[in-house]
Amino acid sequence: MNDFTFDDYRQFVEENLTGFLPDVDHKSITLYESMKYSVNAGGKRIRPILLLAACDFCGGNINEALPYACALEYIHTYSLIHDDLPCMDDDDLRRGLPTNHKVYGEAVATLAGDGLLSSAFELMTHDMLLYFDNPTELKRRVSACYEIAKGCGCRGMIAGQIADIEAENSTCSTEMLDYIHITKTADLILSAVRAGAQLGGADADTLNDLTIFAENLGLAFQICDDILDVEGDETKLGKKTGMDEANAKATYPAIHGLEKSKEKLIEHTENAINALAKYYDNAEILTNLAKELAVRAN
Repeated sequence: MNDFTFDDYRQFVEENLTGFLPDVDHKSITLYESMKYSVNAGGKRIRPILLLAACDFCGGNINEALPYACALEYIHTYSLIHDDLPCMDDDDLRRGLPTNHKVYGEAVATLAGDGLLSSAFELMTHDMLLYFDNPTELKRRVSACYEIAKGCGCRGMIAGQIADIEAENSTCSTEMLDYIHITKTADLILSAVRAGAQLGGADADTLNDLTIFAENLGLAFQICDDILDVEGDETKLGKKTGMDEANAKATYPAIHGLEKSKEKLIEHTENAINALAKYYDNAEILTNLAKELAVRAN
């Protein structure tokens, strides 16, 4: 295993993130600039860090996993560009900067999101082509790509987004709220961890433990975001707060109240940490991340 800290993983991602963006014809340079604008807008890079840390935890090579980590961040960035559009959440600030459509217009922003999504799969499949003579390594890469595709698709993130939109201005059950949180946010975090584990060659028991960890981490992450939208500091968050209430979103604080939401955050954080307790210090980077996310909302 590498002796990487969270910041080491983050720097590794930052140093390589734009390098995997495809070359484009100069006639389409606006598309590239718009894509690069949002990719370089900063962020916690939690998903690619989780992928690399899980790969490392399972004994894999993080340099070989890097294309999948960057592809995952392209997908996450595309989802943010589209989320911010007027037809979705209509936000004009993201990570302390004007949102993509505020800089480039709605049409270009839409296409930039599409470009990042397709670039992610171009990047992953290009890497797979390098391993046709090594069935074991090829299978690991196909499995990782499948995990990512499933997490961001119509059974994962997009399913959660449509459920989230339809739940606006309506009475939302606790069952539907959990479904929204699991699919809209937790599934892509689950994909990050499982894809990293696949790339690292995890055995069935380790993959199961990491799955339980990631499922709980994903829910904790979204509950934390819900709480911060109510009582977070806009200057630290880099985006407006109070948007969930303004858009009548189905959130944990809206349905359960703040105190109950904080209890659920602690519960899922503890579940995530306990899932990896038997690995002791080997899982420290993953469990510390779960703890740090919980602290943000307290």
